[in-house]
Amino acid sequence: MVPLGSRDLLGLPVEFTRIASKDELEPAGRLSVVIDDYPALLIRDGDNFYAIEDVCSHDGQPLTVGPIENCEITCPRHGARFDIKTGNALCMPAIEGIQTFEIEIRDGEIFARASD
Repeated sequence: MVPLGSRDLLGLPVEFTRIASKDELEPAGRLSVVIDDYPALLIRDGDNFYAIEDVCSHDGQPLTVGPIENCEITCPRHGARFDIKTGNALCMPAIEGIQTFEIEIRDGEIFARASD
């Protein structure tokens, strides 16, 4: 599937969707959510929030419980690593990146949409 980015099939901007409250995630916490029909993982790293597609591009394994270190998440099945900021694949066996999502914080609520 090719990500649509922040525009729909007609080229119109896609609105942000509320996915969680800041209070739902402790520092270094994570939460499984759905964003624009993608299974996604919302990650809190201190005061920063990231959302990534919760599927390893190598074999479809969920990344949900993968260890996170230095803004990299490791697939628990085969060890592929992804940058949680960009979605880029960082090592084999993954050669394709994963979808990332744009995050906005408004009044303590977290909103997201697919990134360009």
